[in-house]
Amino acid sequence: MDPRSETRDFLTTRRNRITPEQAGLPDYGGTRRVPGLRREEAALLAGVSVDYYTKLERGNLSGVSESVLEALARALRLDEAEREHLYDLARQAGGGPARAARARRRTPRHVRPAVQQLLDAMTGAPAYVRNGRLDVLAANALGRAMFAPVFESAGSTPNLARFIFLDPASRDFYRGWEQLAEDVVALLRGEAGRDPYDRHLTGLVGELSTRSDQFRTWWAAHNVRQHRTGVKHFHHPLVGDLTLAYESMELTADPGLRLNAYSAEPGTPGHDALDLLASWTAAGPALPRPA
Repeated sequence: MDPRSETRDFLTTRRNRITPEQAGLPDYGGTRRVPGLRREEAALLAGVSVDYYTKLERGNLSGVSESVLEALARALRLDEAEREHLYDLARQAGGGPARAARARRRTPRHVRPAVQQLLDAMTGAPAYVRNGRLDVLAANALGRAMFAPVFESAGSTPNLARFIFLDPASRDFYRGWEQLAEDVVALLRGEAGRDPYDRHLTGLVGELSTRSDQFRTWWAAHNVRQHRTGVKHFHHPLVGDLTLAYESMELTADPGLRLNAYSAEPGTPGHDALDLLASWTAAGPALPRPA
């Protein structure tokens, strides 16, 4: 993945989604050749010359100051995830503000023993650790039981994106599959901005683009999102429907790794189902087989 191309496509798609009316600019009618703002309108909103804006949109962010990046983010109405993505692209260009130019540390391939001990201590909450490519590197017993379809469909290292797009079982397991799948693409797009030279990520994106028309369409949209907290709906093959809240926490000592933990509100059917799954997990290594 080429950072210049990533920058060009990202800025173009952000500009194309904003109408003059949304930007508070006069619309003099007539036929517009672009679906959103013209380059000169985006330049006006960002307070830069048209030539300079054109240079940026062609993918040249080298040496761009933080003030320009902030002006660009405001002009294009970037949300928090998109703004962070813009800074990542500036860092990959070899310039930009100091905080965007910090060298990215290599993501660990395995979790530390202390992290696995923490996971194992979380007996009442399904939990796992993943990297930015959505490889599941470690999980606790309840996490493996809760996400059994993911682990059963994979080799030694399950990948959530591969399961969601290539395994038909994912559409039964995840309620609201389409929104979840679109969000997964946006997570991978953000990871591509942080580390475009990750050959494993490039291989994963290539595989999914080749084998899934839906993935390829969403990948071309250049949307990025963050998933730090929220609610997900599941249909587990053993215990049925569950609605679980989740928290996604960065492991600050292990850059690139996140711990995801799930819980159900007490007194809900989801909580009862999770308790049942936990009791089966505690009873032995093998879960009952679906009827």
